[in-house]
Formats: sequence, structure tokens, C-alpha cells
Amino acid sequence: MKKHLISEILYWVIAVISIYEAFVKWNSEPSRAILFIGFAGVSIFMAIFRRHYRKKFDKRSNSSK
Repeated sequence: MKKHLISEILYWVIAVISIYEAFVKWNSEPSRAILFIGFAGVSIFMAIFRRHYRKKFDKRSNSSK
């Protein structure tokens, strides 16, 4: 179960780094900045998706005990 939480945290870290890179590259390389915004969006979606299924799995395993 810990690995699901760790992967969720990693997605959030990737999202923060991507947002930072997009902010830094916005004036010099706008096409790359948009790419990093896309990475951030996908990372945020995956973190929320993982969290939803992690909680669902926890609820199911706690109810079977």
C-alpha cells in the first residue's frame, strides 16, 4: 500500500517541477512551456486518479477485515 502513496506523491512532485519549468521557459521557449504545462496536467490527473483508487482499495480492504 505504501508504494501507491509514494507513486501518488511522485506525480505531485512531477507536476510541481513541470509548472516551475513552464514558468521559467514561458518567455524564452513558449512551445516548450506549453509542453511542460501538458506534463503538469497529466501528472495532476494521474495523482488524483491514483488517490481515488488508493482510497477505494483501502476502504475495500478495511471492510473485509
